[in-house]
Amino acid sequence: MEFLPDDLQKYVEDHSEPESDLLQQINRETHLHVLKPRMLSGHLQGRVLSMLSHMIAPKNILEIGTYTGYAALCMAEGMQKDGRLITIDNNEELAVRTKEYFSKSEYADRMDMRIGNALEVIPTLKEKWDLVFIDADKENYANYFDLVIERVNKGGFIIADNVLWSGKVFDMSKNDKDTEAIRTFNKKMHTDSRVQNVLFPIRDGLMILRKL
Repeated sequence: MEFLPDDLQKYVEDHSEPESDLLQQINRETHLHVLKPRMLSGHLQGRVLSMLSHMIAPKNILEIGTYTGYAALCMAEGMQKDGRLITIDNNEELAVRTKEYFSKSEYADRMDMRIGNALEVIPTLKEKWDLVFIDADKENYANYFDLVIERVNKGGFIIADNVLWSGKVFDMSKNDKDTEAIRTFNKKMHTDSRVQNVLFPIRDGLMILRKL
């Protein structure tokens, strides 16, 4: 969901760094050929992720929920030269398309896509993370946080997408499982003493967490 009026959204995007040719291709082809294209991070959120990654300069990035790879490639822009990005998704069919996009990027040899259940894959990873991006099934957001927090470096960041959930989080008449899961996650992040948090009203909401 976009919370800004269309004309203001266009102005913001027109005055933000443009997408690369590859990101434009992913954006266009996702909307043409892939189910639920609104799941794509898109221009503005992608540039925000790129800017945050440049500021953090991560060596190790973990992404939970790959989709067509747009957000992963945006975060890779700020990765250290010897850095690595591991991304996890359970959609084996879509992974064929996503890996093709990765292969066209300058980060191809530093992108590692794992196919499987993230709850099972994450415990097998031994890296210490500088940046984690959570954008998968909403019911497990809190579980993903619990799995990664002890392996995030002090001063490292966790970013969670869709934390405004199309405005449902503040509409108490909405009580479906995903909405309740996001509410629970947001409350947990706001009260967890291990992290500093700020909720950005960008696109569908980004929760930015810094490991203390």
